[in-house]
Amino acid sequence: MTPMIGMPQGVEWLVILAIVIIVFGAAKLPELARGTGQALRIFKSETKGLRDDDDDKATEAKQATVTPDPAPSELPPSRPTQAGTDGVVDPTQPPVDKHHG
Repeated sequence: MTPMIGMPQGVEWLVILAIVIIVFGAAKLPELARGTGQALRIFKSETKGLRDDDDDKATEAKQATVTPDPAPSELPPSRPTQAGTDGVVDPTQPPVDKHHG
């Protein structure tokens, strides 16, 4: 059993063509075909342009590398320098408090 709804075949195309000729007239058919061809060309060029844009975006996304900022290094708490030691602090000695004598 063949489906009732499907693509027209053989004689059905001839009937459709006859109806189109009756509705639009034989003089208008070349103009109608030309307009349809131009519309299809424009449609194809636009879809090609969209595909090219998508390809460009995909290429840019692959080329763009995201480099995260390096995390600040964790430094131990700084201690005040002692006078007369040339800025060298001995971590085993307690800090010197100059304000409380």
